[in-house]
Amino acid sequence: MPHVIVKMYKGRSDDVKRKLAQKIMDQVTAIAGCEEKVVSVAIEEFDPADWPEKVYQPDILEKKGDLVIKPGYNPFES
Repeated sequence: MPHVIVKMYKGRSDDVKRKLAQKIMDQVTAIAGCEEKVVSVAIEEFDPADWPEKVYQPDILEKKGDLVIKPGYNPFES
């Protein structure tokens, strides 16, 4: 507790992913008041063409009640 999953397009370096994960962990521990040893961060990468079906549909449209911050786009709308 807590486990954070970041889903993003492929192509960022391992260094960028490590820095992102570290910053997320820093903020989670500071705000949630927990120790680093209980925080885990995963990064899942996707091809942009797969994003609508593999991320947007299942994680955003189908879980609207879980979203704290909603995106300002919808890849299924023109």
